[in-house]
Amino acid sequence: MLVLGDSLSAAHNIPAEAGWVHLLGDRLTKMEPGWTAINASISGETSLSGRNRLPALLQKYHPQVVVLELGANDGLQGLSLSALRDNLAAMIEAAQAAKAKVLLLGIELPVNYGPQYRDGLRAVYADLAAQHKAALVPFLLDGVALRPELMQDDGLHPVAAGEPIVLDTVWKGLAPLLH
Repeated sequence: MLVLGDSLSAAHNIPAEAGWVHLLGDRLTKMEPGWTAINASISGETSLSGRNRLPALLQKYHPQVVVLELGANDGLQGLSLSALRDNLAAMIEAAQAAKAKVLLLGIELPVNYGPQYRDGLRAVYADLAAQHKAALVPFLLDGVALRPELMQDDGLHPVAAGEPIVLDTVWKGLAPLLH
């Protein structure tokens, strides 16, 4: 399994072993048959840089499942939703062409980005999942983002105590792909 994401998947400012992807790897190795999680996430990654890196990652790891967690940095930088849609669509298509199942992890932006951009961002994930028959978790930080005790001071990244909740959210979309 390949996880391609940004700082939300790269355990930003917390120990790597406390991040949801590492916790996922622990859970996967206990399954029968066991799975391996490759975390190719980089803090600051945008959908374009992820799109550019994905072909080499697919060729190197030949994953059966690809988890795409990108778009937060595009949104925080105010990049166009059409470019985000194009980049995510290209990544989904590349993963599916490589015979991998895809889980798309959606993200929400702070309310100060306005309802038009925030609604548009939600629609990008929902539309792409439906169009490409990919699995979708609508909001990666569901149950965490609005709980200040589970968020770092930046208000964007979970603390270690929030990461098991993030994993549980991801697991709901991921578990059906593992059979």
